[in-house]
Amino acid sequence: MARSSSGFVAGLTAAALAAVCFLAYQASASVTDQPGAAKPPGSVPSAQASGGTKQKPKDPRVIPAKSGAGVRVVYSLGDRRVWLVGAKEQLKRTFAVMPSTVSPPPGSYKVTSRSGSVPGSDGVQIEHVVRFASVDEVPVGFSAAVDGSLASPDPGKKTGGVRMARADGDAVWTFATIGSRVVVVP
Repeated sequence: MARSSSGFVAGLTAAALAAVCFLAYQASASVTDQPGAAKPPGSVPSAQASGGTKQKPKDPRVIPAKSGAGVRVVYSLGDRRVWLVGAKEQLKRTFAVMPSTVSPPPGSYKVTSRSGSVPGSDGVQIEHVVRFASVDEVPVGFSAAVDGSLASPDPGKKTGGVRMARADGDAVWTFATIGSRVVVVP
């Protein structure tokens, strides 16, 4: 009998080990490469795993290099960020934004119209609308939702509102008057 009970214990131990390994695998598969996220012991950052070197996160205070010079608003499609650049390349403000479903191609634009408060194309009441482009008859501009929301736009709707926090919308409204330059970078 001692022999059959030791076989039973060995089987339970093997089953427990298999369960622990499976749970560890599931946990490691759900870990992201976000800064500060826990990583499983012995894991390799994704850039290193693909043969590259791990890149440092971009400093949001650095104005994109290929955005020209002079007073301008810089909007980076890839970084989802806006910079308000004053005279002598002085950074006045930078902040994250929620892009719309319609984006203008990279290039230089001018602010063409502004509205203090209107309903957005998604039905959300918005304020401090600063329009600078049009893509396939969809006006594109910066705005802030009056309720402060920064929800992702419905991918099924063509909207051109680049949303930002209300305080950032106030800053853009003050900074970007009619004729101000807006530079869109990739």
